Amino acid sequence: MSADDVTRVRVRQRELGIPESFEWVAETTPSLRDAVERTGLVVHEHPLMVLGPEAPTRAVADVADGVVLRTVGPGDPVLPSALAVPYLAFAEPGTRTGPAGVPELDEAVRGRAGDGSVDRMAARILSGLTCVAAAVEDGRALCAGQHQPVGAVSEIVGVGTLPTARRRGLALAVTAVLVADARSRGVEAVFLSAGGEDVARIYARLGFRQVATALIAEPVE
Repeated sequence: MSADDVTRVRVRQRELGIPESFEWVAETTPSLRDAVERTGLVVHEHPLMVLGPEAPTRAVADVADGVVLRTVGPGDPVLPSALAVPYLAFAEPGTRTGPAGVPELDEAVRGRAGDGSVDRMAARILSGLTCVAAAVEDGRALCAGQHQPVGAVSEIVGVGTLPTARRRGLALAVTAVLVADARSRGVEAVFLSAGGEDVARIYARLGFRQVATALIAEPVE
């Protein structure tokens, strides 16, 4: 794919109202990076990790008293916060604690009310396209993530912890819940793209191993 090809795709993405982004595996399509960078997109590298069928399903890690780990149903009142909390987490990347806490989470939930995201996710949960899991405290998801099964393979996406709730083992525990759910559905291989090397070390504790590098190209913010 050339830079002209990438430009044509970006024009079509804008016409469709979808994000101008590309995701691919560096080792399988090495020439794509130069093409997308020549159009002005910024490329981010992420460890691509896999938990194969030979890896045992690990027990869910212990978390603090008052925190409940569970999957989230389509009509669950926790679903809005489970969808909002990753956005706050990704706005403050890494594993260190940060300033965004419960007030910011509540505000994010209010700000997303009525945008249709909860209804869309509820439909995906009902159809079996997505599983949402969360670490819940006082009726809110302090950490949440998803897996999206397709046959015998599923991708874990969007695992994020409220910045003030980090360093409590919540992301590891939520990921373990997602893996257990995926395995219960007959999934054999689970994969994910870690945010960075520090995050990859967390996933490695569950048995994930890096197999390649995921590249994500996006416009400059």
